[in-house]
Amino acid sequence: MRRLLALLIVLGIIGAGVGFWASSLWDQPGPAAASASETVVLIKPRTPVHAIAQQLQDARVIESALVFEFDLRLRRLSDKLKAGEYAIPSRSSMAAIAAILMSGHSIEHKLTAPEGLTSDMIWKLVKADPVLIGDPGPVPAEGSLLPETYLFTRGATRAHILEEMRQAQQKYLAQHWATRAPALPFQTVQQAVTLASIVEKETALPEERRHIASVFVNRLKAGMKLQSDPTIIYGLTKGYPLGRGIRESEISGETPYNTYVVDGLPPGPICNPGKDALAAVLNPEQTDDLYFVATGKGGHVFSSSIAEHERNVVAYRAQERLKGIGEVAISPALVAPPDTLPSVDPPVLPKAAKPVPRRRRRR
Repeated sequence: MRRLLALLIVLGIIGAGVGFWASSLWDQPGPAAASASETVVLIKPRTPVHAIAQQLQDARVIESALVFEFDLRLRRLSDKLKAGEYAIPSRSSMAAIAAILMSGHSIEHKLTAPEGLTSDMIWKLVKADPVLIGDPGPVPAEGSLLPETYLFTRGATRAHILEEMRQAQQKYLAQHWATRAPALPFQTVQQAVTLASIVEKETALPEERRHIASVFVNRLKAGMKLQSDPTIIYGLTKGYPLGRGIRESEISGETPYNTYVVDGLPPGPICNPGKDALAAVLNPEQTDDLYFVATGKGGHVFSSSIAEHERNVVAYRAQERLKGIGEVAISPALVAPPDTLPSVDPPVLPKAAKPVPRRRRRR
């Protein structure tokens, strides 16, 4: 009996010593990261604590899986670790690592959908993202997404991100539709989005959008055709870059979107407009302007009469000749797709006559 009691005492002392030793390691700095300043680990849902500890040891963020699991159980933390993707800073202590894994604050990834992309372009961006999972589903309706930067954690689905973009646009429009300017020449939210998509494609300068919007609003009120070049391109390529100037035959080409031919707004958006373009259409500047011409520097010169507009065109033509530039180019944003787009095959365009010299169209 005495021997058994002595053995139990010895074992108790050893156990206490082991516990004290393991506990003393809890706040000690851990191993240095193999590269950079942190190590990324992905903890899958329903992973048991001993497997998590072994995964951390394999990733070389802790020295001993056994000690880490022992300390977790000693502190009653073993059931508080959460699944996720975590960045473990170099030389983090086991205490710090446990705090990170209990926080549930996974690494946030981002996907940026630039303003002015078509729904097909954004759909391709989402489909190509290497972190998102799942099938994206069908291409969303044109103009139904809100271009922005979206944050997500690993495990998010492509379909969810597209739905988030759709809901973000609906929320933004719901907040701003009620405060729109009075007497606008459109009656529905969809018509506002359609006009905003044209404004988006006409200028890359945020400070110009409300002025551009005022020109189109004034034209609609006056019963004038919008005469927007980007609508010609959308009718030909569904928004993909034309890769050349617009031909005379295409100006008079009868597509549903060609606003040199159709009266009023086209049947739907030609891209996904951003917040600035949507806001510009709902609250345009108060002007009498009916025309604008590109300056060649990204901006435009505006005018309220055809005579003034033609003087602006002549002045710009003279400037072109001095610079040795050929035919007036359309918006630079339409010449090449955004860098963030995955590569796509160019659209097959119908054959058309060779470009002929022409004067600048009235806008």
